[in-house]
Amino acid sequence: MDRLIKARKDGKCQQIVAPGTMRFLDFATLRLETGDRHSLRSGGREYVLDLFSGAVTLTISTAGRSKELYRQIGKRADVFSGPPVMSYIPPNSQVEIKAESPVEMGLFSAPSSSPAPAALLEGSTVVAKQVGRANWQRTVYSALGENVPAERLLAGETLNPPGNWSSFPPHKHDHSNPPQEAVLEEIYFFRVKPAQGFGFIWTYTAPDDPEGFSSVFVVEDGDTVLLPKGYHPVVAAPGYELHYTWVLAGEERRYGAWADDPRHAWVMNP
Repeated sequence: MDRLIKARKDGKCQQIVAPGTMRFLDFATLRLETGDRHSLRSGGREYVLDLFSGAVTLTISTAGRSKELYRQIGKRADVFSGPPVMSYIPPNSQVEIKAESPVEMGLFSAPSSSPAPAALLEGSTVVAKQVGRANWQRTVYSALGENVPAERLLAGETLNPPGNWSSFPPHKHDHSNPPQEAVLEEIYFFRVKPAQGFGFIWTYTAPDDPEGFSSVFVVEDGDTVLLPKGYHPVVAAPGYELHYTWVLAGEERRYGAWADDPRHAWVMNP
């Protein structure tokens, strides 16, 4: 598995992480011009749609439920211009997306038989927190959290100020060790402002992992990193804001069910 996928910005709909690449997650990007329409059938998967920029109207039809209509949601200019607007799409749904302005969005999914209803994730549903301190302080937005019914998916966004670290202290979620840690794979999709900038992510496993690895990736605007296991701290280059959408999926659905690297957890001390 290639854990770093470089940016692809050509075409209307780009499959970035194909089904079967990871155990649960896949990921595509969608770009539409004003008035364009795109249809999506969720089948046996649940989706979270992250509206990176622009505004859309969503019409969602799910078997056995009344039709949901979300009119002209979104409107932020880019991912650096405010909190996310996301939507949860249950399995066996038909979704019609109409672009009310030029639009860029991410489509993430995982296998599901969830009976949960569709949900619009905006405003007070999105929890914003300032996490960390000093040069590892960042803004974390949790949009599809445990407060929203779903089977596997958890999703949000993180914004690093220039030069700052996130996913720090380094943490992992690849072993079942309740109640502290659950097995959750993850995808990070990065944006950088100004767009010529960059950051780094170090993906590495615990010393006793028999299939261990240690890789440092340069991440640029539009890059994607797959996190099937291991620790994954991130840093933005000086002068550049770094943003990533994060989506998790696993057998359990518990946000915060991770284990800090014991060598670096001391930074959490007062």
